[in-house]
Amino acid sequence: MTTTPLAYPRQELQLTGEDSRLRNWAKNSRLGPPGSVVAPATEAELCDFLSTSHGPVRMIGSRMSPGRMIEVANGSGTLLDLSKLSGLISSTDDTVTFAGSTSLAAVYAFLLARGQMLPASPGVIAEQTLAGALCTGTHGQGLEQSTIAGAALSIRMVLADGTVAEFDREHPHFPAIQLSLGSLGVITAVTLRARESVIYTCLKNAVDADNLEADLETWNRENSLVKVWWFPQENQVQVWTANEATDDEIQRYRAGGGELLAHTNTNKAMNDTVESTLRQLRDDTKGVADDGKPLRTVTRFRDFTDVTGDVYQVFCRGIATPQINVEIGIPLARAGEVISTIKQWHAETRPRMHYPVILRCTGPSDGWLSPSHDQDTCYFGFVVYYAADGSLSEEGADFLRAVEKTLAEQGGRPHWGKYFDESLYHWPALYPQWEAFRRVREALDPQHRFANTFTAALLD
Repeated sequence: MTTTPLAYPRQELQLTGEDSRLRNWAKNSRLGPPGSVVAPATEAELCDFLSTSHGPVRMIGSRMSPGRMIEVANGSGTLLDLSKLSGLISSTDDTVTFAGSTSLAAVYAFLLARGQMLPASPGVIAEQTLAGALCTGTHGQGLEQSTIAGAALSIRMVLADGTVAEFDREHPHFPAIQLSLGSLGVITAVTLRARESVIYTCLKNAVDADNLEADLETWNRENSLVKVWWFPQENQVQVWTANEATDDEIQRYRAGGGELLAHTNTNKAMNDTVESTLRQLRDDTKGVADDGKPLRTVTRFRDFTDVTGDVYQVFCRGIATPQINVEIGIPLARAGEVISTIKQWHAETRPRMHYPVILRCTGPSDGWLSPSHDQDTCYFGFVVYYAADGSLSEEGADFLRAVEKTLAEQGGRPHWGKYFDESLYHWPALYPQWEAFRRVREALDPQHRFANTFTAALLD
């Protein structure tokens, strides 16, 4: 197997000043040369820059993606810092329009302040920009919804020649714009659907994984929102099932000032399992970096309780820490078969794992390049953490390569904003609208100004 050199890069920890600014969030990739960052203050300035300049351009966003997604072509070109183009633009009773560089956290906070939410479940963290979340296919969990891009009603972009274009759901290009890999233009505004906020009660249980192949789909068909963490070594699963709270639960939640309500049924059933995972994590990372955040992401599975809160309080509670995160979407109808394959592979290889396998299912997406395009999808997520010196354990890297190869052979589609070895995938076979997307790209950016080495290899 040929492994892409960019797949699992080492962290560079001793960074200061501009050198730090030119690195992605995980500090494992350089995005451009010194002096390459341009930060327009308005959309008009952005239009003027694009219409009067030349050369490749990429958007920094919040720098959460692997460097290959963000970096400029061949180490030269312009990195656009659009952080000044953020915030609320307008709103109606059931829509909100935000500038593309607004953080998801700011979008959620505005909606919650007026008793609303997006019709899409959030991911675990909210530091991403809205535009970045759309461009990479950020998603949550639950078969009644899909990616965050599914909540978009219209998207405004500045094209490579500096002109402005609006795309709504009636526009034939919209399914390409929804997940564009940053290769079609600069997203400056997104109008989103909003709905009344729902208060959920999330029940947390520890069960064995003997019937996970069938249980996973059953849980997702019978509940509004579901998230599963699978510890193969101990044959154990922690499953969260969330549904609309009862009147009594909502009353207690309101009485607590709208803070996440933890119930009193503390469950210690997974404490031994958590300790086993922590031992492997400590051994492989030889003392983790980032103030022990990786350890905290695992210890949260101990002493767990049911909770009541809004969708962001329940699910958007991740601890942001640099890591190598591989996530592959599999058609839900085949998820059970893939789970059986992983069970067999795990029994034979006994890999060292820093974190449980994350299982999140979504409904189909309209976006042509979404891993959940046109099908219910189960996302299989795998995490390996960096050591304190910025290195990645050989055992951890071997585990990720092996498990990704296994899922790729099952027709998996990788999450664009995470890490993967592109040599494992035949993109036109995975995405029926691949050529349609390429035609839209030729129409909107015929000079491929928004391309870099990674997207050029994919699309040219």
